[in-house]
Amino acid sequence: MKGQRIERLIRMTSRFLCRPSGQISMTSLAERFQVSKTVVSDDVAMISDALTREGLGGISVDRGRAGGATFLPAMNAEARASLLEEMAGILNDEDRFLPGGLLYYSDILFNPHHTLRLGLAIKSLFDDVRPDIVMTSEVKGIPIAMFTAYAMGVPLAVCRFRNRASDGSAVAVHYPAKGGEVRAMYLGTKQLGRGKKVLIVDDFMRGGSTVAGMLLVAKEFGAEVTGTGIFMVSSDPGEKAVSTYRALLRLDGAETGRPRVSPWQPPDI
Repeated sequence: MKGQRIERLIRMTSRFLCRPSGQISMTSLAERFQVSKTVVSDDVAMISDALTREGLGGISVDRGRAGGATFLPAMNAEARASLLEEMAGILNDEDRFLPGGLLYYSDILFNPHHTLRLGLAIKSLFDDVRPDIVMTSEVKGIPIAMFTAYAMGVPLAVCRFRNRASDGSAVAVHYPAKGGEVRAMYLGTKQLGRGKKVLIVDDFMRGGSTVAGMLLVAKEFGAEVTGTGIFMVSSDPGEKAVSTYRALLRLDGAETGRPRVSPWQPPDI
């Protein structure tokens, strides 16, 4: 259907936004909107420029025989810094500080308005990797990991702390948790395959035992872990069970009862 160009641009944009990191055939777009591939190419260039200026990413065009265009979501450093300052401001409200140095943030992670942006922020930390799947653990890690997987255009695998019959057969690993306790973690055998590249995403890391458990799960499947992204990392204890990770926020003062949230910086900065 032909229609006005403004309508075509809006509808094309919606297709790219609904399928991030997934290739869309330029030929199919030309056929759908009954225009030439040259017109489609001009439209895609205009859409890409607008998305880039909005700080949402851009569209990569493959001009080979397949002739596809892919919307690659991105969040630049300035936009990410602004988002993290906003999140820190919200989380530093004294009403969120709980006994034992804990912090209430469930309402943030289960609010799509926030979590969509946070997932994009984590994705932007790993623009140098191309995972086949994102892995997380239940429960609060699921929303932010889902939006990270959405931005990357890959599936999500969820590790559970008890096996469910509806998940089918599962692989179980045992890992040491806080206080010397040994816990079990399960992942359905249909969720991950040998040789797959995995990005681990979780909501919070104190000592890192849960992430270490997911690393064992990936190893058991013969998968390759390409990175670990965390929403919030506690500065205490200083020594973690995992040595390499990237994060959005840092929680200081949890052990002293004076918690404070700030944007995370890599250890060498």
